[in-house]
Amino acid sequence: MSASKPARPRLRLGTRGSPLALAQAREVRARLAAAHPELAADGAVVIAVIKTTGDRVRDRPLAEIGGKGLFTKEIDEALTDRRIDLAVHSMKDVPTWLPDGLGIVSVPPREDPRDAFFARDAATLAALPAGAVVGTASLRRQAQVLLARPDVRVAPLRGNVATRLAKLERGEVDATLLAVAGLKRLGEGARITAALSPEEMLPAVAQGAIGIAARLDDGAMGAYLAPLDDRPSALRVLAERACLRELDGSCRTPIAVYTELTEDGASMWLRALISMPDGTAAHRTEQRGPAVDGEAMGRAAGQALRAAAGPAFFAALAAL
Repeated sequence: MSASKPARPRLRLGTRGSPLALAQAREVRARLAAAHPELAADGAVVIAVIKTTGDRVRDRPLAEIGGKGLFTKEIDEALTDRRIDLAVHSMKDVPTWLPDGLGIVSVPPREDPRDAFFARDAATLAALPAGAVVGTASLRRQAQVLLARPDVRVAPLRGNVATRLAKLERGEVDATLLAVAGLKRLGEGARITAALSPEEMLPAVAQGAIGIAARLDDGAMGAYLAPLDDRPSALRVLAERACLRELDGSCRTPIAVYTELTEDGASMWLRALISMPDGTAAHRTEQRGPAVDGEAMGRAAGQALRAAAGPAFFAALAAL
């Protein structure tokens, strides 16, 4: 009697259902298949779509919904409850503290973290006419737009990439900003009017990075994910999130943190910004040092910003 064939591996990847989230999940599935031939078979890795609070509430700015984990909470609950095996997140959406027993086990190579500028009649933010309306749901982008151009107006603009660009084309706003990484993953990179340098628009913490979460006691998933982890990307994400954690940032706090590594990957340059949403006050700092000390650098940057801003700044933010 012949031995029975072993069950085919089957991993369940939890993700949001937006086009970008699905593109990221498919990227992770492809990386898993490339690293582990047994996961390349049809049905070996399935994608489970989970609707989050941020997906359900579409008629209000994110800052008004409040709280953390708007795009991750329900997915992490499914991971904790073992309804899925892995969670695929945009790292910029991940709270600084994960639920007990869960961790970001792998960070694949980071995509371009810059912001992309789109406008109907201007090639750059500086070229917008006075009084132009810039649409964004991000307080970080809003604050930096108003820091650079206090003469323009910022209006709430939510939705996926296609929705926001359609609103721009209909003239509901004169300009908007989107993540370069998301556009590239959706095959829409050619539509970018201009990619803003960090000097023009400091990116969000971990923008462009995918994080794969797993249960920390699940050694099998850890083994699957180990080949997908990109050390330089993980170091940068760790440093940026350390700064955010010191500032206890939320959707109501305009915070930007961006790291760059030297060509050999040995040294890191970290820049950070915290601002009032209306751009009336802002504080900046930077750190340079060995990349392996990135987490400590991030903490130091966050502490420096907190000291420079002072209690009154944070009390004003909390009152908004």
